[in-house]
Amino acid sequence: MKIDSLCVHGTEFAEHTGAVSVPIYQSVTFKHPALGLSTGFDYSRMQNPTRLALEQTIATLECGIEGFAYSSGMAAIANVLELFSPGSHIIASTDLYGGIIRYFRSISEKNGLSFSFVNTGDLMALSNAIKSNTVALFVETPTNPMMDVTDIEAASKIAKRHNILLIVDNTFLSPYFQRPLTLGADIVVHSGSKYLAGHNDTLAGLAVAGDTSICERLRFVYKTVGSCLSPFDSWLVLRGIKTLGLRMSRQQANAMAIAEFLSTHKRVKKIYYAGLSSHPGYNVMKKQTSGFGSMISFEVDTADTAINSLSRLRIIAFAESLGGVESLMTYPTIQTHGDVPETEKNLRGINDRLLRLSVGIEDVTDLIDDLNNALQ
Repeated sequence: MKIDSLCVHGTEFAEHTGAVSVPIYQSVTFKHPALGLSTGFDYSRMQNPTRLALEQTIATLECGIEGFAYSSGMAAIANVLELFSPGSHIIASTDLYGGIIRYFRSISEKNGLSFSFVNTGDLMALSNAIKSNTVALFVETPTNPMMDVTDIEAASKIAKRHNILLIVDNTFLSPYFQRPLTLGADIVVHSGSKYLAGHNDTLAGLAVAGDTSICERLRFVYKTVGSCLSPFDSWLVLRGIKTLGLRMSRQQANAMAIAEFLSTHKRVKKIYYAGLSSHPGYNVMKKQTSGFGSMISFEVDTADTAINSLSRLRIIAFAESLGGVESLMTYPTIQTHGDVPETEKNLRGINDRLLRLSVGIEDVTDLIDDLNNALQ
């Protein structure tokens, strides 16, 4: 099946009633037929039928072997990092969601991991950062919030040459526009709260691996730590995935029109959208994705313009998060990257003039009018 059909039908989870919508199996425990026998479901921390349907669906969409559904995107990343032992070194994209940077520095480093942050779009810099104890490369592409792009296939070749894992955060594009495992990545992670669920109504995280041994290790961590997704939230993400193609196509079309509008606005000094041919990563995106997504960051002329525009918005909501049907504006320096030191934010371009826009499915003329009024 094509991707649009896969989104709607998932893996056609076997359900004896013939229910079109996967039922919510709100059960913690399951009966055993006899000692030593199992229906395949014993305890919901290890497996649940509703969650299994979601995990099979995301594995199919990402062209992986097995999927894992967690209570949040950060929980997914935390579980993946449990694959590595103290003393291990990980290379990460310089520009990452601030919560990931916080986790790496506040939790992972305490537990004995070390990190080097490099521009993973610079393949020479990436190669030079590899050490004898490097075990993984963690990449966002496009990045949050500066929309930097990494060539996944090229990064994969470097990783395989040095026998290290390539982990790709695919939240911004979803498998509808980008499938990192087909480009050589070993593990894909998502904040399922964003495009996959798509309605700003649930927290979820997902991971997919393309290697049986990695899947076995992830499953062991998963059942041991227990940060699994609830049946109801699994159902919400499954429901969202059914319209993933429709939503992302509309959101991307809106984003392209808005990016072109912002490019000519007198108060906008820089725009970061990978769908513009002027973007440094445009050609890489053309090669490795089927779309550019709907995340836009832009820098305005002054901090006052940025701050004042947030209170003038009427349709676009000034709110954290992204990927839902509603358009959301975020102020990264205070919100998503508030815990990142000021000097580092400035080096990344995350200053008090930067705004990040998650474009929704509203009428694009309404969105442009709202932005135009807010930026006056």
